[in-house]
Amino acid sequence: MSAPERLSDALAALAARGRLRHLAPAGGLDFASNDYLGLAGSHLLRVAAAKALAREVPLGSGGSRLLRGNHPEHEALEAEAAAFFGTEAALYMGGGFQANQAIFATLPAQGDLVLHDALIHASAHEGMRLGRAETRAFPHNDVAAAGTLLRDWRRAGGRGQVWIAVESVYSMEGDLAPRADFAALAREDGAILVVDEAHATGVFGPQGRGLAQGLNARVLSLHTCGKALGVSGGLICGARVMIDTLVNRARPFIFATAPAPFSAALVRAALAALQEHPTLIRAAQDRIAFARTEAQRLCGLAPPNSQIIPVLTGTDARTMTLAHALQAQGFDVRGIRPPTVPRGTARLRISITGGVERSDITALFTTLAALQDTTP
Repeated sequence: MSAPERLSDALAALAARGRLRHLAPAGGLDFASNDYLGLAGSHLLRVAAAKALAREVPLGSGGSRLLRGNHPEHEALEAEAAAFFGTEAALYMGGGFQANQAIFATLPAQGDLVLHDALIHASAHEGMRLGRAETRAFPHNDVAAAGTLLRDWRRAGGRGQVWIAVESVYSMEGDLAPRADFAALAREDGAILVVDEAHATGVFGPQGRGLAQGLNARVLSLHTCGKALGVSGGLICGARVMIDTLVNRARPFIFATAPAPFSAALVRAALAALQEHPTLIRAAQDRIAFARTEAQRLCGLAPPNSQIIPVLTGTDARTMTLAHALQAQGFDVRGIRPPTVPRGTARLRISITGGVERSDITALFTTLAALQDTTP
């Protein structure tokens, strides 16, 4: 069988299982994106863009950071991000996936152990696959299981550095990691706690600094810039020696064209906005609290304490039927199927973004309740 025929058969098999993906335009009220503060299309960032253009910030970088692609905007952003997130240094990369991949492919060495939550993001898995350290998964948010794995590894002769990898807010579950307990486990062994703050940055913590703030442990954090911050890229924040190691050894950094200096300028503006406009975060928290109340009142759901509300729906096919029905009524909600989530847990992922009002939230859950009652 030729490659085109094999690929065609594989796509047909996906379609038969209700898992064929396709690109669809945005439409209706935004309950699907990660634009949690509504910054992506905001007047605030438009003004920042105009100012960046006026001071002739380049729209492209022209090369990697090590080959003339470095720009004062990158360095200013990294200095400001390190100060904002309270770390020695920061590194700006083209995307959160790329940054997470770089962390796990580069920093844990042969003889080390990466202990990771079973639901950690695909980007971390990709980095671990490319890295040389041993890896062990523990059940979701189970600190005791992680501790057992760590101690068993030590008793079996493990002598290297242990890295404990979690997300502060899980992108598909919407729940929060027990960060203090993981920090205590990290202190017990001298481990490094790697916290993916992608869905916490800009929404949780003082001035939107995330949920890894104040943990009494060695922490390396990732803050994506394309979600609540409304732009693009990823910021790795941690000890200077780790950041310098990434600059020297991380292939996703060394061999990639640098992010546009123009994008760095906009991320700087977004970080400044978190500090100068506290109403942005207060409004987001108000929307989240209201959405949780309405989800429970109208649909009988028990949402997690975040802006992400998963609605498990049964089969892949029913998930997509419900998603398409909501879209037809003006609510942009997307269906999530395996392998993005574990088999048997297909769901609607409802995201409370900065583009919706209270009345929109009530209307969404009212509509969803009616659809759940009538969709087989």
